[in-house]
Amino acid sequence: SLRTLTLYNFNTSYSFGIKDPVMEKDNSVVSRLGRMKETFEKEGLRKTVEAIIIVHNHNHPHILLLKIANTFFKLPGGKLKPGENEVEGLIRKLTKKLSPLGTAEADSPWEVGENIATWWRPNFEQVLYPYTPPHISKPKECKKLYVVTLPEKCTFAVPSNLELIAVPLFEIFNNSQRYGAIISSIPQLISKFHYVYLSLD
Repeated sequence: SLRTLTLYNFNTSYSFGIKDPVMEKDNSVVSRLGRMKETFEKEGLRKTVEAIIIVHNHNHPHILLLKIANTFFKLPGGKLKPGENEVEGLIRKLTKKLSPLGTAEADSPWEVGENIATWWRPNFEQVLYPYTPPHISKPKECKKLYVVTLPEKCTFAVPSNLELIAVPLFEIFNNSQRYGAIISSIPQLISKFHYVYLSLD
């Protein structure tokens, strides 16, 4: 049986504020992979959690993405602390990145649902796979995607150097050129849900 998710209208249910920019720690892919390597030597496997936040616009499902400098898109989320619980870590990351300053994690609006996909980074390279290649015994990163739903009202506050956008599934589907392999696979992943579209007038 299909699980039902209630989606609210992105434009009428949510309000938006701005907060200080969150600076990317790396200004290039090369420096990011270099930093990842250093951390791996200290902490071992990097664990990241990301949210597939589903809303609707004109009764069509959309995914919330963070847009950086007009060219790069990512799912909200981030790296877990060593030993941190995945769901708690995801709520911490979402609260930090998307909630107004001073919001306690306990008051945050995120309803974390199921872990719907796991991706692996076998080497210190850009590429991730939805499985571990057979010859890889020590993958470098494990990235888990969770479905996250929102209440009918909440306020976001987005760092001023990022933009939170709602992108329709038909725009993302099969569009790995623009969105990358992970984001473009999301429409298939969430096709198992049945959606109820609610709009507040």
